[in-house]
Formats: sequence, structure tokens, C-alpha cells
Amino acid sequence: MKKILVTGGLGFIGSHTVVELQNTGFEVIIIDDLSNSSIDVLENITKITGTQPAFHNIDLRIKKDVKNFFDTNKIDGIIHFAAFKAVGESVQNPLDYYENNIGSLVYLLQEMRDRNLDNFIFSSSCTVYGQADELPITENAPTKPAESPYGNTKQIGEEIIRDTCKANSLNAIALRYFNPIGAHDSVHIGELPLGVPQNLIPYVTQTAAGIREQLSVFGDDYDTADGTAIRDYIHVVDLAKAHIAALQRLLEKNNKTSFEFFNVGTGKGSSVLEVIKAFENATDQKLNYKIVGRREGDITAAYADTTIANKELNWKTEKTLEEALNSSWEWQKKQL
Repeated sequence: MKKILVTGGLGFIGSHTVVELQNTGFEVIIIDDLSNSSIDVLENITKITGTQPAFHNIDLRIKKDVKNFFDTNKIDGIIHFAAFKAVGESVQNPLDYYENNIGSLVYLLQEMRDRNLDNFIFSSSCTVYGQADELPITENAPTKPAESPYGNTKQIGEEIIRDTCKANSLNAIALRYFNPIGAHDSVHIGELPLGVPQNLIPYVTQTAAGIREQLSVFGDDYDTADGTAIRDYIHVVDLAKAHIAALQRLLEKNNKTSFEFFNVGTGKGSSVLEVIKAFENATDQKLNYKIVGRREGDITAAYADTTIANKELNWKTEKTLEEALNSSWEWQKKQL
């Protein structure tokens, strides 16, 4: 049984990926510092799969703790989620983002180099494209100067991994996510941001639940059909399964180069107002929202061309926007 380390494995995407890894037959070790997650997620993963993953509470910014982990654990691959991830917050606190997102990546890769470990999957982002010149966005689209420090950490992260793959025997895949939403069908795990949500969907569900008084729609003067920004919203379970496909590609040595990257989305863009309408239709909940000014760091539109991921990873999305939004609402109700 292959042993896979999942950093940030109690977070939103990480926890869903741990479930899919276990369901596929992998043994999982989780590292998480609980800075934006809860230890309760460990028990909830166990409820779904019947197996409790090994767990280590480690801050990956502390180099000696990272080394100690690798001294005492043998692993066959890493899926690296652990990172700060809010665009707006990164604009306000850039140094925290660079220290956490870049430092932890470097320390992991150093341990892999020193121990001749292979198979690394990086949680990247469509933010590396900035505002793309053409839509949908293909992997051939150039990366542009990042619109936020968060986006820049993903660009720099990919560059660090690419350089490491050239210099050492590392094989790596970066998955460039679009916008993950939804919750597991069991409703045992889902997106549970600490404090005020930075992403659209948790704010939508918290507004519908009465936790937030009103949803702010940031800008209605974008160059889109209804003036609101467009994103590609992918169900988190579909996204988790993309990680399994990428991991198996590396383990089976089917990768074509030592560093590969793939867009992971649905291939369909939805505006903020379209998402609000879809949520209301899927859940029979009316949302109290208002249009406010644009948010710094946001781009007009981003949605994926997933042709290459579909072909190379033998993967595609299965769940609809409405299914994703409904599962988010079911998860939110369980938290009340």
C-alpha cells in the first residue's frame, strides 16, 4: 500500500482528497497546523472512510520539525495543499503569504531532494494566468504578473518546483485549480472558513443561513454580460479525484516530462449573479445581496479549457453547478 503525505489535509480541498485517496486504497498521513482548519475534520474523514489517517500537527515553516517528520516517516508521494489562500488578505499581509507559502514548499522539497524522494503534486491556481487574453484559458496561455501576492506565491511555487525537477530526480505535477466549491455527499466534510469567509460560496451560504446580514457583490461594471465577474466553479469532489488521477500518473511513470501542469475546472464560466440565481433555484433560498465596489486583486473573468487534463489524466468533472451549490447549502445547514 503506497503511503501518501497530504499537507493541509484537514482543509477544504485536502480533506476531500484524503477521502478519495483512502477510497482508492492509499495509506494517508496528514500534516496540518490547524491555522485554518479543525481537528474535528479528522474524525469526520474517519466516519466517511472507516479508516483514521495518521495525523501530525506540524507548522511547515519550522524547518527542524519538517526534517524530524521525514526522519521518522517513509512516504511514496506528497500532495501539497498547505498554504494561505485568500486573495484580499494576501494584498494586506504579503509577507505572511510569502513566508508561509514559499518557505514551507522549499523545506518540503529540500527533504525530498536529500532523501531521493519522488512524486510531488502541487496545489496551484488559475491565478497564475492573471487576466488571460483569451477564454477559455488553455495551458498554453502565458502566465502574467500576478494580481495579488497570493497569486504570486503560486507562480513562484511552480517556478521553484520546475527548477527542482531540472536539478534533481523529482517528478511533479501542478494542478491549476479554478474555483472549488461544494461538500461531500455525506455532509461530514465541507468548506468551513474560520472567521469571515473570503470566498463567494461560503458567504452565500452564511447569508442564506442568517449568519451574515448581506452578501456583497464586488463590482457590476466588469466587461461581462451582467457586469459581474466570471469564474469556473468546480465541485470539490471532482477536484479531489483529479489529484488521484495525477498521483497515479506519477506513480505509474506515465508523465511525459519531469514537471507537468494541468488546468482543473469545469470548462464553464459563471458570473456572480448567475451563481446567486443558481443557488436560489437549487435551494429555494432567497439571498439578500447588494452591489458594492470592486475588490483589489480581482480579475474580470477566468474559466478553463480542460481538454489536456481530460485526455492526459483520463479525468473529467461529473457534478453540476447546482449540485455543488446544493451540497454547500446542506453542509451549511449542518453547521447551524
